[in-house]
Amino acid sequence: MSEYLKSSPHFFRLIKWAFALGTVTVLLLAALLPAPLEEAADLGRVPNPSKSAWFLLWMQELVSYGNAWVYLIVALAVGYALLPWLPGLPAARRARWFPREQRLVNVLTLLAFLTILALTLVALVFRGENWSLIWPF
Repeated sequence: MSEYLKSSPHFFRLIKWAFALGTVTVLLLAALLPAPLEEAADLGRVPNPSKSAWFLLWMQELVSYGNAWVYLIVALAVGYALLPWLPGLPAARRARWFPREQRLVNVLTLLAFLTILALTLVALVFRGENWSLIWPF
């Protein structure tokens, strides 16, 4: 046990400084950069296409290909929620980044992230009027 370092106060000092630095950074950015808000909603001039918030765009894009894709979104959410209790994923004695025993989970998570990123970019940049695909450049 002598090779271990107690988390209190060493680890919590790092957490405190990281929290303070992150808070100051966000407050400074909020004060210096204007919020990217559009004008107030007007039912007479609805934007075409009407897009959701940036963090939900990938879901809107996925569902635009067909309603059944919503089940994939639900399956991803349930799968990641149940990940700690899935059989065959041994709890490591020491915490490590990307352990060999969990390579499949790591690869699937990376693929899910890249897919979500690609769908978000397509919905953000390559969707035009009436949700048609466009080339913006």
